[in-house]
Amino acid sequence: MVGWFSGVRRQRRVAAWAGAFLLAGGVPVAPPAAGATVSRPEDMTVSGKLIATGGVTQVEGAAGGGLTPWAVIGGGGTREEVGATAFFTAVRTHDYGMNAYGALIGLWDRVELSVAQDRFDTQALGGALGLGDGYAFTNTIAGVKVRVAGDAVYDQDGWMPQLALGAQYKSNNRGSLVKALGARSGDGVDLYASATKVLLAQSLLLSGTVRLTKANQTGLLGFGGADDDYHAELEGSAALLLDRTLVAGVEYRTKPNTLARAHPGLAPEDDWYDAFVAWLPGKNLAFTLAYVNLGRVVTPTRQNAVYLSLQAGF
Repeated sequence: MVGWFSGVRRQRRVAAWAGAFLLAGGVPVAPPAAGATVSRPEDMTVSGKLIATGGVTQVEGAAGGGLTPWAVIGGGGTREEVGATAFFTAVRTHDYGMNAYGALIGLWDRVELSVAQDRFDTQALGGALGLGDGYAFTNTIAGVKVRVAGDAVYDQDGWMPQLALGAQYKSNNRGSLVKALGARSGDGVDLYASATKVLLAQSLLLSGTVRLTKANQTGLLGFGGADDDYHAELEGSAALLLDRTLVAGVEYRTKPNTLARAHPGLAPEDDWYDAFVAWLPGKNLAFTLAYVNLGRVVTPTRQNAVYLSLQAGF
């Protein structure tokens, strides 16, 4: 890691310290000495970004937490490089199962392009609902994110967070069915703005997102319902370092409730939240284990889930 830096010895000491960052935007093992400045590396090799500062991958394919995007750009590349990651996530509740997988590319720590697919399996409950055992909905997602200001890691002398704007185009393979349930469309676009700030002295990462969306259950049940308007939803994350390879955190994501208002037979859509632990044995691998509460999904039963995710990248 020290080899990433050229120049003065002080920059090398900063690199060794900062290389312990664990989640997107990074969390340090210990703060720098009082009055020290975190300098941006001027000469970094391939995959030169500090460890895991591109984040893990959320279920819709963007770099961030498991449920929410962050303002960071995924992959290991710096502002002169290109990086990439691939991920696989499995979510299991009492009634449902979901697998998500995809990949992203980060261009010059400025632009992120992603693609993902979420497959939602109704398992035995599908038969009880008249759909057939194992009936599945698939949501294919193409995303773009652009960093517009700030730096989550290096801007430590002020309050300014890293800011990014993003969009996710989503296409559901069961368009006719979700329309029969009351959705307006099987396709839709989410727009979002994220702000991410790393507080080095507190070993803390904070991130918030405002999402404009028409999606029902992130698009797995189509888009729109009682109305076809965009709804502003809030998403937040906080992560804290436990040791050099472990991070614990929480996330919360509010959801619209348009489909249940269009189809009174469906349970209301609830907010999602989770508590997670991420293990990062190196800058190219990340494993995440989480408890996730998905609330009610179609039926009145609240869905508590186990979430497992693997990410690999460069």
